[in-house]
Amino acid sequence: MINHIATPKPMSAKNRHGIQTALTILACSVLAACGSIKGMTSGLSDSKINPVNWITPYKIEIVQGNFVSKEQVELLKPGMLRAQVREVLGTPLLTSVFHEDRWDYVFTLKRQDVEPQALKLTVFFKNDVLERFEGDAMPSESEFVSRLDSRRKFGKVPVLELTDEQLKAAEKKPAGANVAPATPPAPMAPPTASYPPLESPTR
Repeated sequence: MINHIATPKPMSAKNRHGIQTALTILACSVLAACGSIKGMTSGLSDSKINPVNWITPYKIEIVQGNFVSKEQVELLKPGMLRAQVREVLGTPLLTSVFHEDRWDYVFTLKRQDVEPQALKLTVFFKNDVLERFEGDAMPSESEFVSRLDSRRKFGKVPVLELTDEQLKAAEKKPAGANVAPATPPAPMAPPTASYPPLESPTR
């Protein structure tokens, strides 16, 4: 028995022309859609109502140097030794072998949406003894902590304690004034019909 292998019939010119027309229309549609999308995105980027412009990147707080408080500066007295000054102010940020009699304490704080803050204090020694010091007006420790406190302010905190007048007013009320009357317990439903045994009796 001989099996005949069917050979595909050649596509007619009419069908080929129809497919080519459909592919051409599809390609033109894709190109037109790409152009319109590009125009829309460029218009959004130039517009002020673009939601992307509403998002601002988060910037971390940058703290550099040694903070010197007002209380620390008040402890400085001319005639103190280098070790005593170091104990009060800490290690200086800037020292130079060409200016061994000078220590610079520089502190910078950079925060988001806030102008950078820079504080500087310079102490001068003579024969390893504190001669004088000069610099910016340093904030106190409490002021510095308040500057660092960037937490949200949630408004007024509710009062969690009663005043004496409120306690007395609560004691004057009768004990059962605000107590709802007790409802009698609902009667229990009668048991349902009995179930057959799990195992059938042996015959």
